[in-house]
Amino acid sequence: MVKTTAHPVRVSKSGFTIVELLVVVSIIALLIALLLPAVQKGRDKALVSNSVANLKNLASANELYASDWGDRQFTIIPDDAGTANGNCTTYCQNIACPPQALLGWDGGAIWGYFIGSTGKCAPFGYPGNCGNWVVHLPINLVPNDGFGAWRIPGLKAFHDYVNGRFYDPTLYAPKDVVPLANVSKYFTSPSEFTYDGSAYEDSSYCFSPAAMFDAKVFGKVNTPPGYSNPTALPAGYRSPPVSRCKYPSLKTRMIEHNWLQKSPDSLINTNFGGGATPWFFNHGYVSEPGCLFFDGHIELVGCLRAQQAEQRAGNLWSRNTPLGPTGYFGGQSYDFLVRTSFHVLTLDGPEGRDVLGIEG
Repeated sequence: MVKTTAHPVRVSKSGFTIVELLVVVSIIALLIALLLPAVQKGRDKALVSNSVANLKNLASANELYASDWGDRQFTIIPDDAGTANGNCTTYCQNIACPPQALLGWDGGAIWGYFIGSTGKCAPFGYPGNCGNWVVHLPINLVPNDGFGAWRIPGLKAFHDYVNGRFYDPTLYAPKDVVPLANVSKYFTSPSEFTYDGSAYEDSSYCFSPAAMFDAKVFGKVNTPPGYSNPTALPAGYRSPPVSRCKYPSLKTRMIEHNWLQKSPDSLINTNFGGGATPWFFNHGYVSEPGCLFFDGHIELVGCLRAQQAEQRAGNLWSRNTPLGPTGYFGGQSYDFLVRTSFHVLTLDGPEGRDVLGIEG
């Protein structure tokens, strides 16, 4: 019998040296640095494409609205409000009870900006008061808070042509993160409108208020040029027909209200009080809001392009409204290079231009 002797074998563990590990880590970091911008750019492009798709749906909604309402632009203010000098109390007392600015049904209750039950509204027992008349106005210029129906495509009078809800995702741009943080929780609600007592945000998109008045209100021929108080015009508040647009490929119809493309790292505009207001589309020289034009096409229009158009064609938006020469909150801009209120204060309203074509 032969005794077998075991011979232990020494196995050495192979591994990376610290230097080799550092090289690998450096390569990975370099790849991430190279790929991350491309990934971010791709994601940003997808979000922009989503907003463009929303605007296409809103283009269809505008056409359906016009089809039902004699080719008219969206409006909720009575056509003859000018005969009451645009005054809510006078209108309710002497002319009629105007349609209410409804937000939508929630169960058995309906939400809205109601204007009370005085005068000819008495039989209806509406809550609220004429303080909510500001929502009926296309844009509130006196006092110059710039609010109005132009900012609320979610009103029932229009959202019935979208998907029937105030908080429908179609009405909110995916890059508009400030309002989305507050109200995206409502997107799954089946109600036309819902409110938890704290969070409320209007749509990411807005109409052109200049195109919601009669063209005379922002007419160049006015004295001073570019503005005539609609309260002095019997038909000043009557929304014009879409066919009155002279430059449908150059006049914006709806745009992203906030600064979403090439925006600052800080999302909140500290030039406003309250610490909750985002930058508007016209607050940055490089801002490029998504825009729906009257001919139905959609493109990103930079503030730079709008300003260059004025260098070639002269003023295209009014400096003489009660908002003053800086226009729509131009004094709260991010930089000193930007100075435009295109879309909002377009000279000649629906008959004007916000940009120029290639040949001017």
